[in-house]
Amino acid sequence: MKTDMVLRTEGMRILAKNLGIVDCERFITIIMREPFDYTEWRQNLFVDETLDNFLDNAMKHREKIDSKQQKRAFA
Repeated sequence: MKTDMVLRTEGMRILAKNLGIVDCERFITIIMREPFDYTEWRQNLFVDETLDNFLDNAMKHREKIDSKQQKRAFA
C-alpha cells in the first residue's frame, strides 16, 4: 500500500499531465470547495457504458501504455 504522500504526488502528476497545471489546480479547488459525494459520483460514472465497451477501452489503453514502454526500452 502506498503512503499518503506517494499517492498525493502520483495523483498530482497524473492530473497535471492530463489536464495541464492550471486545470489541475482548478480541479482540486472545485473538489475542495463544493460538496462532493465521491460514492454517488463513482456509481454514476459509467452508468451509460456497456461492459464490452468499457473492457475494449481498457484494453486499448493498456496496449497504448505497453507500446510506450516498449519504445522507451528500445530507445
